[in-house]
Amino acid sequence: MDEIILESIVGAESGYSFRNFLLRLLLDIAFLTAIVRLIYYPNYRNKDFFFTFYLFNLTNFLICFLLSSAVLKIGFAFGLFAIFSMLRFQTVRITVREMSYIFLSVTLGMINALASLKTGLPALLVANVLLLVAVYVLENKLKISHENFKEVTYEKIDLIKPEKREELLADLRQRTGLSITRVEIISIDFLRDTANLNIFYHSSENEASSRGLGSKD
Repeated sequence: MDEIILESIVGAESGYSFRNFLLRLLLDIAFLTAIVRLIYYPNYRNKDFFFTFYLFNLTNFLICFLLSSAVLKIGFAFGLFAIFSMLRFQTVRITVREMSYIFLSVTLGMINALASLKTGLPALLVANVLLLVAVYVLENKLKISHENFKEVTYEKIDLIKPEKREELLADLRQRTGLSITRVEIISIDFLRDTANLNIFYHSSENEASSRGLGSKD
């Protein structure tokens, strides 16, 4: 009789645990997809990071949900963050913004796996919606200009003198068509009568040459 009661209790808990797992997983995937597919991709048109975003998210979700306990939840989550904070992608150049999306995917997995449902499902939904809205507003609604720069080799070496800085800027603006705001002199080659300059200008987009996994040339 006791064995029958025990089996029924275990079966009920297992059913609840599995439903809880599916609910959290679907919630996690839904909000990650909304962020990656509806916000990230339309802005950057880069499919290379889809694999990274989803794999990091699912890996963290499964680790947190299946291996954590009520006692270990906080320390476990901070431990995973410490591990991922030490990651270095040596073979690719990753922009700060794309690294932020990676940490966001990690955070979504942790929140949806570890958040207590004692406060109710609405609290978990609000947390997910808050992250989604924050990404959307910061990505699409805050029109802040970005300072870009280009490195150029300049042959009018007589204009690099401090007293001729305005003439130098005017010449660079006319020749490049860019609204150059400032210039840095990196090096001067008197043998070739050239100078290496960094020219800085503002635009609405980050015009860095590398966007993640390199060019397809």
